[in-house]
Amino acid sequence: MRACIFSPARTAMQQGRGRTGMWVVEFEQQSARRPDPLMGWTSSSDTRQQVRLEFASREAAEAFCEKRGFEYSVRAPQRRQVRPKAYADNFRWNRVAG
Repeated sequence: MRACIFSPARTAMQQGRGRTGMWVVEFEQQSARRPDPLMGWTSSSDTRQQVRLEFASREAAEAFCEKRGFEYSVRAPQRRQVRPKAYADNFRWNRVAG
């Protein structure tokens, strides 16, 4: 079984940085998805892809996978770029409109 370890970015519904320091283990899909002929929904017989485990640190997530013998890959978190802004920049004489 193969797992992916990553630190999720904040969602569009979050303003602050709450719950962004955690690490998540998700399992990759083992079987193909198929459409249900009656309802048209997409279904799969693989229930592991519904599991999402949260850990406080990257090391704890890696230790969990190693202890259970899972193959895993780690995705590095993307760091946000902070651009300094000032309210007075809205009224500069050489401001580019746009």
